[in-house]
Amino acid sequence: MRAEDWDARYAVAPVWSQGPNAVVAELLGPLPPGRAVDLGAGEGRHALWLAERGWEVIAVDFSGAGLARGRALADERGLDVTWEVADVTGWESATPVDLVLVAYLQLPEQVLVGILRKAASWLVPGGHLLVLGHDRANLERGHGGPQDPDVLHTAQILAAAAERLEVLDLEQVERPVTTDEGPRTAVDTLLLARRPTDG
Repeated sequence: MRAEDWDARYAVAPVWSQGPNAVVAELLGPLPPGRAVDLGAGEGRHALWLAERGWEVIAVDFSGAGLARGRALADERGLDVTWEVADVTGWESATPVDLVLVAYLQLPEQVLVGILRKAASWLVPGGHLLVLGHDRANLERGHGGPQDPDVLHTAQILAAAAERLEVLDLEQVERPVTTDEGPRTAVDTLLLARRPTDG
């Protein structure tokens, strides 16, 4: 989807829940706060959650309408987040960071791998990269998400993006989804990796 399409969606109503994804909260909750980038931040739910925990966060997304929702919530809560309207394929971090979070950024394999390798280069030694997105297996045994297999994740794709990092976790994870028809399950791909402290 284009930025204009997402702007139109966000103009109608909030698209995502305000709280963080449960896997994101579980994995990042124990980390000490530092500098973070939320790439493809959407309405900023993860950027806001990180800021509440003392992180210095830059939220990047090509939808100005989505980030405007996040900015309004930050103002309501007295949170300091830097909001940058930009295409993540060309955006660069001006300073090293302790964390890059990429949640549900669904792009073709070559584009995604390029972004994630670039994001890994921003990490300080010991810094973390967390990627979570719709898995290709979701088409057959999951619910929701994009229906184009070319923009869905696999463990192999994310492994290629993390080739210079220490992989801490790389797996399919199931996520409960509430629908009008009752509870369903979605299938995601998770990558948690760390930049080696000696490289």
